[in-house]
Amino acid sequence: MKLSNQALNALMLALQKSLFEQSDIVPILKSFEFIRSPETKRWGSATGELEIKNPPSLKLDIYANAGPNSTDSTTSGSD
Repeated sequence: MKLSNQALNALMLALQKSLFEQSDIVPILKSFEFIRSPETKRWGSATGELEIKNPPSLKLDIYANAGPNSTDSTTSGSD
C-alpha cells in the first residue's frame, strides 16, 4: 500500500502547520486515522492507497497585525 495524494497533502499540511506554529509534529502525525481509499478493494493490496480520515486544518489570520492605518487592501473578484 502507499499514500494517496490526499494523504500526502495532509502530511505536508501537518509539516507546514508545525513549522508555522513552531510546534512538535509528532502529536499531529499520531492523531491521523488512516482509511482505505474508495478504489482500494482490500487492505494490504500492492496497488492500494491510504487516505487520512482526519486531516489537519490550518487557520491563518492574515489581518492579525494590520492596524487601523494599514496600507493593506482588499480586493473582490471583479477588481
